[in-house]
Amino acid sequence: MPGPHVVPVTGDVSLPAEVDVVVVGGGIIGCSTALELVESGLRVAVCEKGGIGCEQSSRNWGWVRISRRDPREVPLMAESLRIWEGLEKRTGKNVGYRRAGILFTCADDKEYAANERWHQTLKGYQLNSRMISVREFEDMCPGTTLDLKGALFTSEDGRAEPQKVTPAIAEAARTRGAHVLTECAVRGIETAGGAVCGVVTERGAIRCKAVVLAGGAWSSLFAGSIGIYFPQLKVLNSVLRTTAVADGPEQAMWCRKFALRKRQDGGYTISSGYDNIVNIVPKSFRYAFAFLPALRKEWRSLKLRIGREFVNEAGIPNRWSLDEVSPFEHNRALDPMPNKRIVDEALEAAKSACPALAEADIAQRWAGYMDVTPDAVPVISAVDKVPGFFLASGFSGHGFGIGPAAGRLIADLVINRTPLVDPTDFRLTRFTDGSKIEMISGY
Repeated sequence: MPGPHVVPVTGDVSLPAEVDVVVVGGGIIGCSTALELVESGLRVAVCEKGGIGCEQSSRNWGWVRISRRDPREVPLMAESLRIWEGLEKRTGKNVGYRRAGILFTCADDKEYAANERWHQTLKGYQLNSRMISVREFEDMCPGTTLDLKGALFTSEDGRAEPQKVTPAIAEAARTRGAHVLTECAVRGIETAGGAVCGVVTERGAIRCKAVVLAGGAWSSLFAGSIGIYFPQLKVLNSVLRTTAVADGPEQAMWCRKFALRKRQDGGYTISSGYDNIVNIVPKSFRYAFAFLPALRKEWRSLKLRIGREFVNEAGIPNRWSLDEVSPFEHNRALDPMPNKRIVDEALEAAKSACPALAEADIAQRWAGYMDVTPDAVPVISAVDKVPGFFLASGFSGHGFGIGPAAGRLIADLVINRTPLVDPTDFRLTRFTDGSKIEMISGY
């Protein structure tokens, strides 16, 4: 069965002639940006080549977490937790958000020490995050059979329903005056005097003063087509959901062999806690030097694969005319085949560890592409080369939870107001200004 079932959003029929900002991409980052901008009084259009939230924004695990994040993301995620608290009231929709906590288990002393180091990054944020003993873990998750040294538990971490969240944000933005355009790919931008003055979509042109590119796994292709270097590759993650079960764990849980979180429907979203697939494609060679340090550090969890994706991507043009069909119109939604072996093994490991899941059946499997940067930190940045052009992409599998605050930060940059947090670590120029690019190991 292809893809998860996303709450449908019907796009606007008419194309606006002019807005202040065009947001390219209708995922959680793009829609959060649009909501922030329209609430600030700007005229906004969201242009999505397919359906709202139909790629990674609806295919992720549904975790909303600050624990075990790259320290550079922690201040922004702390702000995101505050936004999540009021998101249902703000949108008027039930998105399944709940602070149920997340457990990162420690199988040995090395993992315990590593999680303790991650725990230190949260000091000063007044969060209930702590290392817990085996006994405390067993009290939280009675009946589990995991052989552990302990776990990192952060009660402020939570969960939400990815298939509901982005549509809710998009509809809230539209209620406040934003144009939401689906099946409306942006082919490129137009400039005057070197600065943004509009976009050309498959349905016509829209005049604007600023463009925010929030295209997820497509962002590198779009940026490259207008001469902007953005090193980004796709990493495939496979997921399954189960039928409803009784008495399963309330807390989300990460172990080396599985990761799980309870769903609003009573089932569980389950994936491998460790294994991801990286398809070798032509851009793998183009960006090889940039990604080499990350590959050296994370090679155990990455399964390199060469196959038909190489040929498929080799056939995608890097440039095109604005009056011809773009690659974005040929593929409305990335819907890769899930790796059945990886997710089925994860389910068996989860059942072994949590007897309450023993009767769970597989309801659906799917996969999605995470848009990954060389340091696994997103780009939330103005693009100096093209005044009026902004980039919010490369969230590296961490975008769902941080999305609402990322939208506010990029809106701050567009409006030129005091930013929510210091955006320096998220600047695009870090990849070209000689800065040390480092991935901090860990989930």
